[in-house]
Amino acid sequence: MFNLPNLLAFARLLIAPVMFWIILNPQVFTDMGWHVSWNYYAASLLFVIASVTDFFDGYIARELDQITIVGQILDPLADKMLTLAAFLGLMMAGAASAWAIYIIIVRELFITGLRTLSLSEGIDISASWAGKVKTVAQMIAIGFLLMHWPFGDMLLWIAVALTVYSGIEYLIGFSKAYQNRSNA
Repeated sequence: MFNLPNLLAFARLLIAPVMFWIILNPQVFTDMGWHVSWNYYAASLLFVIASVTDFFDGYIARELDQITIVGQILDPLADKMLTLAAFLGLMMAGAASAWAIYIIIVRELFITGLRTLSLSEGIDISASWAGKVKTVAQMIAIGFLLMHWPFGDMLLWIAVALTVYSGIEYLIGFSKAYQNRSNA
């Protein structure tokens, strides 16, 4: 339970609310005499650090054979908390489309619940290729939106499309696995 991959995932859980708070409180930086955009730079730095831990926790877990049930639940939960904290903060700060964020939130919560249910039912719906591409697309969109770079909105809608697609893919995979289990 307490291994390095799980600790890295837990670190992401701790970073998420701090990043959210920083996005929504630019006065912290202006009170120190810094430009208002420094809150986005600080949030971006935290987001990059947390995203790197996401890569390493999976790599370490596979290489050192430290995959655990706790990690299988904690890792996607930490990913969701991190991306949702960033997306909600950006939306509340007026830097991202509310509709895009609502679509992402509904999908993420639904699939996280579905994956948790599947684990309790003994059904494996591990991360798919589309789910991994979706995560990368969301992370890139968040980075662009946090830094106020061009094409951030376009990248957000691409991430939304991939989010919906991968959600449908997970739902189909779960349905097939559940039917196969019921028929066996």
